[in-house]
Amino acid sequence: MLSLGIALLTTIVVAWLIVKRMKPQAVLFAGGFFLLAVAILMGVPLLDAKKSTGLVWFDIFKFVEDTFSTRAAGIGLMIMTVGGFAKYMDYIGASRSLVHLASKPLSLIRSPYLLLAVSYIIGQLLNIVIPSAAGLCVLLMATMYPVLVSLGVSRLSAAAVVATTPCLDLGPASGTAVFAAKTADLDVADYFVGEQIPIAVVTMAAISISHYFIQRYFDRKEGVEAKVLQAAPVQEGEQLPPSIYALLPMVPIILVLMFSKLCITSIKMPVVTAMIISVFLAMLMELIRTRHPKEVCKSIQVFFDGMGHLFATVITLIVAGETFAFGLTKIGAIDLIIQGAQSSGFGAVGVTLIMTIIVAVAAIIMGSGNAPFYSFGALVPDIAKGLSMLPATMITPMQMASSIARSASPITAAVVAVAGVADVSPVDIVKRTAIPMGIALLVSFLMAVIL
Repeated sequence: MLSLGIALLTTIVVAWLIVKRMKPQAVLFAGGFFLLAVAILMGVPLLDAKKSTGLVWFDIFKFVEDTFSTRAAGIGLMIMTVGGFAKYMDYIGASRSLVHLASKPLSLIRSPYLLLAVSYIIGQLLNIVIPSAAGLCVLLMATMYPVLVSLGVSRLSAAAVVATTPCLDLGPASGTAVFAAKTADLDVADYFVGEQIPIAVVTMAAISISHYFIQRYFDRKEGVEAKVLQAAPVQEGEQLPPSIYALLPMVPIILVLMFSKLCITSIKMPVVTAMIISVFLAMLMELIRTRHPKEVCKSIQVFFDGMGHLFATVITLIVAGETFAFGLTKIGAIDLIIQGAQSSGFGAVGVTLIMTIIVAVAAIIMGSGNAPFYSFGALVPDIAKGLSMLPATMITPMQMASSIARSASPITAAVVAVAGVADVSPVDIVKRTAIPMGIALLVSFLMAVIL
């Protein structure tokens, strides 16, 4: 229990310091280092023998190195390329061209908050075929976000809606859905149709409606309430590129959707590959338009500068968050929570509620829905058997909670990526996503119990 108390106290201090606007990276690294130091004093090895430096105290920093290596080459590279792509689209005027064309039909939806509600639904449906939370968010930040802002929607409202678009991991392409289906001994398609869809339809409606009211409340509170939407005007003296440039920001999302289970399955199209292809195509069009090879070659530096900015602001925050989460795991706090849930003595609904809350809280603290869900989800068959209930009844609300709560964490990759592109604080975004996600947790759990 001592380790659980230390973990809880450290988490409270870290959260308080972040809310007080201290540098999140420094606070999370400090909290993670402290927890890992406590774990070492408790005699817990941090790394496997093959990865260890040979001195356990140095292993703290070896973990940071390994995490930087993995994240910079994986999700970090994806976030950086999207950030660079967005900067390049703005540099050549493609973003303004898209905004100018798209704002006219979208302005027919007179209420900006109704547009936000509809935007969430569109993004959530895209998440079924683009299962990467961070990948979807950064794609929408390069396409949907500038259009919403140009129509008069506040930056934080638009960013908050984009950050919640992947809050329900739905469909056969989702890793957690596949894990949940296998744990419940169901076919993935059957799990999606029979378990997820009935809950997701009602939950999506609740999230969409809550965004309408919550974003309007915060905008009024901050004095930035959007009025009736109007098409974005072209500023006097502003020269837009040819209309075909409006398609360029859409190229990555078109490529990802085209080469997916929706259309062509024989070709794989990762987000990073789609971004690089799109930048190459944009440079080629710039060469044809300007006929200045030297200037076009020089312009690629805009793409690289955009990547570097997001490494400094976003990737470092992800690594810091993972260091803190690693400390919570190594100190034994997660294992103690699992044991407490198993021995709680509550009935089937009570234990399911406890497990769902534990997964949600862990996802917020750790900034990841996958880590706690895979940890706790593996226990479901044994717990369900002891309570004479079907594993699917317990695993479904837990799976939903893992992805919903992720969108209410200021250190999760998707939220941090959105904040980085929008140039706002992740904490400010989470203030606007917390209530919709809280409503989503309640609705999804009640629907799971009812159904």
